[in-house]
Amino acid sequence: QVQLVESGGGLVQAGDSLRLSCAASGLTFSSYAMGWFRQAPGKEREFVARVDRSGFGTLYGDSVRGRFTIARDDAKKTVDLQMNSLKPEDTAVYYCAADSTVTYNTYFYRPTEYEYWGQGTQVTVSS
Repeated sequence: QVQLVESGGGLVQAGDSLRLSCAASGLTFSSYAMGWFRQAPGKEREFVARVDRSGFGTLYGDSVRGRFTIARDDAKKTVDLQMNSLKPEDTAVYYCAADSTVTYNTYFYRPTEYEYWGQGTQVTVSS
């Protein structure tokens, strides 16, 4: 079955960097666009970043653009999220997700557009 497993979360201080990784299995990884979302307590799941199947097309949420970078490695079937200049408001559970849409997905920021999800990894940024 399809599995997405996130790793790399932890407790860091404001201004630090952290790198999350998502390992995929059970799917043809190169056929999926991959995304990262996050959810803080009491808040809705928020779009963070997305990389298309080619690996060259990337999209970012407004709150992370310029600080976070998404990248995929099809040979390893992984998608990473490099997070720099972390802020306390980045504290959340981070999820990776897979979208099989072949063409450009206008609604890439909607969680409902993604078929598969990981279990999440906690990121806590202290001030």
